[in-house]
Amino acid sequence: MTYSIHEIAQILHLNVSGLQSGTISILLTDSRSLSFPQETLFFALKTKQNDGHKYISELYDKGVRNFVINKECKLPQDLIEANLLVVNDTLSALQQIAAFHRKRFDIPTIGITGSNGKTVVKEWLYQLLNQDKRIIRSPRSYNSQIGVPISVWQLDKDAELAIFEAGISKPNEMEQLEKIIAPTIGIFTNLGNAHQEGFSSLEQKCLEKLKLFENTETLIFEYDEPLIRKAIESEVKCKNLISWSRKRKDVALYLPSIAKKEQSTVIHYNYLSVIEDYCEIPFTEDANIENAIHCLATLIYLGIQPNVIREKMKNLHSVAMRLEVKEGIHNCLIIDDTYNLDINSLDLALDFLARRAQGSDLSRTLILSDLQQTGKNTKTLYREIANLIEQKGVQRLIGIGENISDFASLFEVSKSFYPTTEAFLTSRESVDFQREIILVKGAREFHFEQISDFLQLKVHETILEVNLDAIVHNLNFYRNKLQPNTKMICMVKAFGYGAGSYELAKTLQEHRCDYLAVAVADEGAELRKAGIYLPIMVMNPEFSSFQVIFANDLEPEVYSFKLLRALIRAAEIQGLSHYPIHIKIDSGMHRLGFLPNEIEELANLLSSQSALKVKSVFSHLSGSDSEQFDDYTNHQIEMFTTSANLLEQGVRYKSMRHILNSGGIERFADSQMDMVRLGIGLYGVSASGAEGLRSVSTLKTTILQIKHIAAGESVGYSRKWTLNRDSRVGCLPIGYADGLDRHLSNGVGEVMVNGKRAPIIGNICMDITMIDLTDIAAEEGDSAIIFGENIPVTEMAEKLGTIAYEIITSISSRVKRVYFRE
Repeated sequence: MTYSIHEIAQILHLNVSGLQSGTISILLTDSRSLSFPQETLFFALKTKQNDGHKYISELYDKGVRNFVINKECKLPQDLIEANLLVVNDTLSALQQIAAFHRKRFDIPTIGITGSNGKTVVKEWLYQLLNQDKRIIRSPRSYNSQIGVPISVWQLDKDAELAIFEAGISKPNEMEQLEKIIAPTIGIFTNLGNAHQEGFSSLEQKCLEKLKLFENTETLIFEYDEPLIRKAIESEVKCKNLISWSRKRKDVALYLPSIAKKEQSTVIHYNYLSVIEDYCEIPFTEDANIENAIHCLATLIYLGIQPNVIREKMKNLHSVAMRLEVKEGIHNCLIIDDTYNLDINSLDLALDFLARRAQGSDLSRTLILSDLQQTGKNTKTLYREIANLIEQKGVQRLIGIGENISDFASLFEVSKSFYPTTEAFLTSRESVDFQREIILVKGAREFHFEQISDFLQLKVHETILEVNLDAIVHNLNFYRNKLQPNTKMICMVKAFGYGAGSYELAKTLQEHRCDYLAVAVADEGAELRKAGIYLPIMVMNPEFSSFQVIFANDLEPEVYSFKLLRALIRAAEIQGLSHYPIHIKIDSGMHRLGFLPNEIEELANLLSSQSALKVKSVFSHLSGSDSEQFDDYTNHQIEMFTTSANLLEQGVRYKSMRHILNSGGIERFADSQMDMVRLGIGLYGVSASGAEGLRSVSTLKTTILQIKHIAAGESVGYSRKWTLNRDSRVGCLPIGYADGLDRHLSNGVGEVMVNGKRAPIIGNICMDITMIDLTDIAAEEGDSAIIFGENIPVTEMAEKLGTIAYEIITSISSRVKRVYFRE
């Protein structure tokens, strides 16, 4: 749904005179997530860590014209086209708008709070009910003072049911969330120690959470939790209290039997002595059983029949968790749970560690930071942790942080302690692991992702050196060919053209690249995990990758009706609206894309839905690097422009346009439009032979062994190479499994050793390549350069009859990337 900027101002009780026209469909609080500037209202929030007012000028330059700002804010004078809504508190204004929006919808609304399980219960309810109703729900874990208003803003005229979660970290927060969510049905999942540091006691936190249900008609909770039960009985005035219990028969939902099987659990239930039945869920963990019972109670209250409940419950599937399992160094297994840390999540992670260790010979190790979110006495807290560690069978503890180190004596296991993450990583113990299953569990501020990455370190004597200064030089080389307002998309697909995506993306982000583009969704997800916040296009989205795309705010290319329809369905299921996509038009490349004669049908389909919105429309030039194809290139540009105009007329809104690739930027800069896409040129290879680029990557290895071989002997598999003289033969630890093309065998290819070229002799093996060192002064351990500054990759490409793209993208992931600045 949309509001005019005048309506927004009236909601905030502001004077509307002087405001320029504008339509708002997006509420934005994070400047890095900008998608559609013309329809965005930016709230300049002030927090302890940051101040959104700093980003107003940047957003204005990107096309945002509507802002909510604090009274005391001082802004530049050149924002002449901006609508500035001046308020006392920008967060309160955001919440006020969301609360107003919520009042427009008279639909069942489920509000969920509790210490744990909120997201799982919300997602499971969606799984159970989405086939019957159009549901709007909180994206991911949007349950904060900022996340809740953003969630509620999603409500539209087609919504039949809403499910929102609410979390608090201190007193007096829930009252505002209650006004925004206004739940008609409430679920209190449980009460634990998460975010306890903001409360004087569990009782206080329980009472604060219950404020979500002050005007709720129905509340679902566990009767067997005495603190929750007593607080509800004394403070909550709901018409329907639906409590469930394993012990008492006189509650609304009595559970006489909960039987765990090997991979499932059967729950027998009796509702108000009227319905007696059972359901089976495909989970055995206690936390999941508790979450499932809350869902069961909700379904019964909503009037769903027992036989339907049975069918739905047995098909529940896991909600994606943040915990990941990865292969580690020295035959170790790494459980990476570095996202957050409290006593409850530690308990769950240790339980997972214990289950993964069962039946293996791996010893159990825990790397643990200080706990930050707790209201307990510190010694009591760490005594509880020590007991938990002992109970779960942990054999080795590495504690990081001042607090945990102070209580080292409480832990009765093999142990060591460090004040900081850096101190541990620089210690000898950081590599002293062997056949262990290692749980890495830390609070965010300890940056335990560094430890996780370190423990997964790949070791190989063949390395690809990547010069990040050369990347910046090449980026600026192409920028100088563009107008100041032209945006640049940098291609980091195919593992950053072989150079490694993350470090390149980080460098490009630092130097204010506008967009990144990857080939598949998993590449984009890895960049998000690594902290890349730039918009990311996915050039070849697969039908199985939609969840990864949505979960990581990736923007897919859409090139066919089949893909478009599937993406619309997936976005609607997720409750998304105006999710950004990029439409590809086939203007003559005849690879992917909509043909010009399909544009009218495409516009009609796009106009008939609101889940997706076109962020850009683009095409790909097939011969921009060659003068002989200039007429065809100009024809493509003309075809694309005509098609883009038709699409814009059909959908009735503007989108960015781009058609130039690296060769196009070099040779057709007059057609740069709104954006350009920089690919191979960024990595130092000119598509058209332009001078001024710098080589980015150097593939190098070391000489493992040198031996003297007599004339007449053969070298390598199939005896393809016979020595015609007594020779010194060097062996290099690189082969076709590393990306060295086998067609370079038997004298075709060369490497550089101590400034001289050494021919490759014999057939290149999977892991080893032999070279002739007879005329070169070299020793074992010397470097051998496969390609780089003085032996360019383009030369290798010519010998192979291919293009540089193929060579640099074929470098195996087992080749370690080393990044440097000059």
